[in-house]
Amino acid sequence: MPTGVTIHETEKCYEGYTLFNETYEFPEKAPDGKGKIYLVDMDGEPVHRWEVETAVQSHTRLLPNGNLLYPTRDRSNIEEAGLRELDPESNVVWSYHCRIDHDYQVMDNDHLMLHTITDNMVPEIGPELRRNPYIVETDREKNLHWEWFGEDHYDELRQLLSADDWAFVEERIATDYAFDWAHNNTLQIIPENETYRKELEGDGPVRFEPGNIVFSYRSVDVIGVIDYPSGEIVWAWGPSELDGQHLPYMLENGNLLIFDNGTERGWSRVIEVDPLTEEIVWEYKGSPKEDFYAPFISGAQRLPNGNTLICEGTKGHLFEVTPDGDVVWDFVSPFGEEGSMGNVYRCLRYSPEYVEPLLESR
Repeated sequence: MPTGVTIHETEKCYEGYTLFNETYEFPEKAPDGKGKIYLVDMDGEPVHRWEVETAVQSHTRLLPNGNLLYPTRDRSNIEEAGLRELDPESNVVWSYHCRIDHDYQVMDNDHLMLHTITDNMVPEIGPELRRNPYIVETDREKNLHWEWFGEDHYDELRQLLSADDWAFVEERIATDYAFDWAHNNTLQIIPENETYRKELEGDGPVRFEPGNIVFSYRSVDVIGVIDYPSGEIVWAWGPSELDGQHLPYMLENGNLLIFDNGTERGWSRVIEVDPLTEEIVWEYKGSPKEDFYAPFISGAQRLPNGNTLICEGTKGHLFEVTPDGDVVWDFVSPFGEEGSMGNVYRCLRYSPEYVEPLLESR
């Protein structure tokens, strides 16, 4: 697969800057001993680069002031694990030590919501050691404001899923995923959305309220919603439709955009689901289907012009498609080096206006 930008239809793209990093498990093996995080323009040229000395996977976020948040790789040395804020010169200006795992969000009040992990015995799930989702809310002074233990809400999934779907979950946990039974890879704080407004107008439950949390249990093909601050799981879906998914997140139209990896199926797709009807209302897949396949990692972002930016992570392949599925921007990371695993966990496209503080700081 050729590297760099091979397609760029300016008039059809959402023009901006794309932030991503390849996975570095052992950055010390890189020629300069550092992992790299890139912000590239629409021609695939780096306009800024950060350098880190810890293992890094997951995804990074650009802050409005031009600083960057990045998590260490979720399975890195526990002594180094956590979330770090870098200034434009790659200096660490703030950090939070935790067993960070996959995802985190900056809240409207500037608190941070982080998904981390714990390892402990959970008799309700099984007789042996289990890895469990653990979500914390902290402020910049590192005060703990809220915490959520996934194992405490195991039975809520049973109540929300159909009998067949729950049987699938139990089989997965009993066999292939006995230790890492959930493997949550997503934490999204729900924004204002049309589904919430529809629920308010009806006489049923209200589950998609702004401030609630979307999660994704990859091991058992389940996505769901956590009520904040009660912690109750109020909606769950997926085992009969999803396959090793990543990054479900709610759009302003009230639908959920999901990268459905198809780990067992052998081909990937990006789907948009109406959570009220649980019907797929939009889908992107390859032609032939097998040409688009990332069994692990990956994600998708709905852009302001209605296009979708897709990260086919295991290939380091980022591309933008129109609602009709036409590829209007295509990029493969050319930055692989010794120490990098060559894959890209996730990417984010930012507007030129958002990136101005960073570019002006140089």
